[in-house]
Amino acid sequence: MSGAIFDPFEDFAAALPPMGPLAGLDFGTKTIGIAISDTLRSVATPRETVRRKKFTLDAERLKAVFSEASVTGVVLGLPRNMDGSEGPRCQSTRAFARNLAPLLDIPIGFWDERLSTVAAERALLEADTSRAKRSEVIDHVAASYILQGALDRLRHMRA
Repeated sequence: MSGAIFDPFEDFAAALPPMGPLAGLDFGTKTIGIAISDTLRSVATPRETVRRKKFTLDAERLKAVFSEASVTGVVLGLPRNMDGSEGPRCQSTRAFARNLAPLLDIPIGFWDERLSTVAAERALLEADTSRAKRSEVIDHVAASYILQGALDRLRHMRA
């Protein structure tokens, strides 16, 4: 069992099966937000936020979620700097992908996640979500923004 990491995104898209849910991950220092798409890859739905403990436990939880949802690929948000360069957070995200890939049998791709958390925060504020509730859901809502961006790009690539 060994997944592969594809970068650029077009290579990831080519490695995916034609249908099946994708997972989107918002990888942070304390949490990992998870979103899952529908089988036709139209809509990203926030799923849950995993409080990071240690890699093996985090990976086991991700594998369980992926298995339960029959996920066929993983989109990992890549936190580029606003100028497009990659800093330390990108390096730790890429390292996480390298560690996760051998444990999965599905492709992993990256998606530029600049402003995804800002967009998620704005949506939650507009929905009048309480501060406590926002901190609880922000990561998996951000993951759904990451995944939705990737789904939209996939749809345009096929069109």
